[in-house]
Amino acid sequence: MNDREVADYLLANPEFFVEHAELLSTIKLGNPHGKAAVSLQERQMEMLREKNKHLERRLSELLRYGHENDSIATKFGRWTQRVIAERDPYALPRTITQNLLDVFDVPLAALRLWDVAEAYAQADFARHTGEEVRLFASSLAVPYCGANSGFEAAQWLDAAQGAPQSVALIALRTPDAEGKSEPEGDVFGLLVMGSPDPRRFHDGMATDFLTQIGALASAALTRLLPH
Repeated sequence: MNDREVADYLLANPEFFVEHAELLSTIKLGNPHGKAAVSLQERQMEMLREKNKHLERRLSELLRYGHENDSIATKFGRWTQRVIAERDPYALPRTITQNLLDVFDVPLAALRLWDVAEAYAQADFARHTGEEVRLFASSLAVPYCGANSGFEAAQWLDAAQGAPQSVALIALRTPDAEGKSEPEGDVFGLLVMGSPDPRRFHDGMATDFLTQIGALASAALTRLLPH
């Protein structure tokens, strides 16, 4: 019998080692952790221990992700409360960005709006933005996270801290009839966050919370648009 036939026989006859239990302690297998041979039972125990270690590591990772998400959700709730509580339309853009700094420990944040109501046209947050920025914002179906490759919007950030190495760019859109800021909504601004840490905003990070931040900021800022 060749190896495949032996394996097929054992698979087809699972009672074999029940009827010949004495073989379990006499069969010797190579030890992956040393030169000495081990019994089949010992090898099975070693495999189970390795499997348990892997499951423990995986469980530890899931618990860590759960704690991180809970922390982010708590911060998001605190940021949302502060945005909703702001009654001064002129102060609203600063409230949004300043509390991103305070609550989420984001090093840098800024936003610009365009096509705002005449009453806010001279505000700092409504300063002229180039057509390239507007087109880029309109193309963002999801937030951009990654290296700062010379984005014009990154220049809105505090120059005193130097050019950010990584950025997150979130389009601000008019909500749809159900109150959601969908990619099809009209873009009227761009929110940018930056960090000197090149890994703070990276292209592999999840963007769920950034999308929620963009949706809520968009809904709040519609007060500054023409009615």
